[in-house]
Amino acid sequence: VVLAVAHSIVALMRSMPADEARSELGGAELLRVSGSLAQEPQTLGHMALCGGKRLMFDDLSDAFLMYQISGRSWIALGDPVGDATRAAELVWRFREACDQHGGVPVFYQVSAQRLSLYLDIGLVPFKIGEEARVHLQSFSLEGRARAKLRQSLRHGEREGLTFAVLPKEQLDAHFDTLSAISSQWLQTKHTAEKQFSVGAFTHAYLAHCPIAVVLQHGAIIAFANILLGGQKHEASVDMMRFGNNTPNGAMDFLFISLLQWARDEGYAWFNLGMAPLSGLGGHKLSPRWQKLGNLVFEYGEYFYNFEGLRDYKDKFDPVWQSRYLVSPGGLQLTRALFDVSALISGGVFKLVRK
Repeated sequence: VVLAVAHSIVALMRSMPADEARSELGGAELLRVSGSLAQEPQTLGHMALCGGKRLMFDDLSDAFLMYQISGRSWIALGDPVGDATRAAELVWRFREACDQHGGVPVFYQVSAQRLSLYLDIGLVPFKIGEEARVHLQSFSLEGRARAKLRQSLRHGEREGLTFAVLPKEQLDAHFDTLSAISSQWLQTKHTAEKQFSVGAFTHAYLAHCPIAVVLQHGAIIAFANILLGGQKHEASVDMMRFGNNTPNGAMDFLFISLLQWARDEGYAWFNLGMAPLSGLGGHKLSPRWQKLGNLVFEYGEYFYNFEGLRDYKDKFDPVWQSRYLVSPGGLQLTRALFDVSALISGGVFKLVRK
């Protein structure tokens, strides 16, 4: 009994990492994150600004990994952020920290271009979907193929809709209005704020980015916060919310206007986000995970609009790029998927209730 208790105490101590997640970033840490984001072409790294994550920096503070612990899984969100030459060092440092504390390394939503980093530390990739990215310099509303987009834009204009981008310095003046819209949206969707891979509506988070708004006869009725990658490589949005009295087609109006705005600002790509379980291999010799994912994608519309989400993004003619979860192989995948889902939902209870 004494040996068993001692073993349990040691295991518990090993599972406790030295750093802690912060609800929001402090001044010095915010400067380090901002410096890395300035070098990072992709926008996923901005999720570090949401708080609620642990951060691991390289020795020069030129790059970082953001992660959180769920069960035994240490889940890193995306590829290393910042100086690309520091990525391998960070991935190995993360792997060593997991080993030291008895954690299982998991990387969620990583790119195909960086898969070799995770193969080198012994992890196995599993495709979880595809990301839609619109090439902005070739995006226009001209031609027969874009007729529906033109119609959506004109329909919004007939409804009295206009588009504007509020600089972050104007957040305080409009925060109460945006908060009311966000609350209406959450109530209508019968959902709570998600975590980890998406941002939640907080003043601290929204203060870091410009806000795209749709107005009807001068009043804000919908909004989205804009994420901007370094070197004007990529723009994206995180949360998109609208009020109860928003007319049909307002979100189409918002997206079309956003794409035009980002193009005119000189950005190369606009990231429309993930289509979960999209693009999984359908060959009879495909891995079992991909076959299962295909079944869920095809027949799971009752629980989640998988095909509808892909179809919606597809009308903007994006380039689809694969995204992966990497973890130890075998049964560890099932555990990793459960831990990731629980983390995003805010806990096992909320996951099961949802």
